Amino acid sequence: MKARFKYRIYPTPGQKYRLAKLFGCVRVVWNDSLACCQEKYQLGEKKPTNSELQKQFITQSKNTEDREWLSEVSAIPLQQSLNDLNQAYQNFFKSTKGQRKGRPIKPPKFKSRKSKQTARFTKGGFKVGQHKVYLAKIGKLKIVWSRELPTAPSSVTVIKDSAHRYFLSFVVEIQPEVLPKTDNSVGIDLGIKTFATFSDGTKVDAPKPLKKRIKKLRKLSKSLSHKNKGSKRYEKARFRVAKFHGKLKDTRTDFLHKLSTKIIRENQTVVLEDLNVSGMVKNRKLSRAISDLGWRQFRTFLEGKAEKYGRDFRVISRWEPTTQVCSNCGFKGGKLDLQVREWECLNCGAKHDRDENAAINILVAGGQSETKNGRGGKCKTTAYGSSSL
Repeated sequence: MKARFKYRIYPTPGQKYRLAKLFGCVRVVWNDSLACCQEKYQLGEKKPTNSELQKQFITQSKNTEDREWLSEVSAIPLQQSLNDLNQAYQNFFKSTKGQRKGRPIKPPKFKSRKSKQTARFTKGGFKVGQHKVYLAKIGKLKIVWSRELPTAPSSVTVIKDSAHRYFLSFVVEIQPEVLPKTDNSVGIDLGIKTFATFSDGTKVDAPKPLKKRIKKLRKLSKSLSHKNKGSKRYEKARFRVAKFHGKLKDTRTDFLHKLSTKIIRENQTVVLEDLNVSGMVKNRKLSRAISDLGWRQFRTFLEGKAEKYGRDFRVISRWEPTTQVCSNCGFKGGKLDLQVREWECLNCGAKHDRDENAAINILVAGGQSETKNGRGGKCKTTAYGSSSL
């Protein structure tokens, strides 16, 4: 299976200038090709093929006066940019025809110089050293190896985020590491007040980085709104906001990585509820709190690590009434208000913690547990990871 390894790099001022030139060339090639495709569509003509776009906007453009500076950077990232554009169109066409699972995909958009910048090098365009990484026509970049690369990378992407930080992202081929089997299974109920409640009663609180620093964000945003767009002061204020959001993202990602790794290592089967996060964030009263938690990213981490370490990861239907059903006798008590955190079953008299009861029902619906009356989940369950474990 393929995996990504991301590292921080520290380019010199000269290398930053060459990287800026590279990002600009990659962006121009993408935007020129996309404009051509949109023009062909408006005229009712067929979209040009990838080879035709590369010939017109890379090979031939280098011989024109307006685009002769494209020859000053490596041709590999330019080619990869058009390969990405071709793949984006293929995904869009498959989505419109119903041949692709998930939410509908929108057509490709034009790239902006103010957003995150990327450029990908394949074999022949980079070389990994002990302390530095060489990129074609960029030079040897100083890198901080936080961990070793398991195998030789097939490609590397140089990234510059909105906070002007630089990274290298390597794609390597790894072998799944099957962890020793364990009899532990866990159902997880995700919430806002408590990030995760496990079926064994354990509760984990989220760091909620945005909630803790919301006053600082409002101050920075207010300062940005008072600046004139395009001015140097506006750019400095924008950079402070971007740097602030970068710290929030790092805090949230670090928490989700550590928690997901701990869960996968300790449990053979992990069962999660399929939450409609995209629909829930439309609630203006809860959208900021939900976005601050990172539920979807947490599910992605669990899914990927379950496949990597040979665990079973299952997702139950979002329509399973996990909160309304008594985990002791199976009696359905009806819908509960969000303010009700504890309730008593009208049938058997058992007292339940709302989140803990839901986590137990999630585990049962995943087919990994039995209640006293022997009931099981009736909803369709999607299983990920190794089915042989």
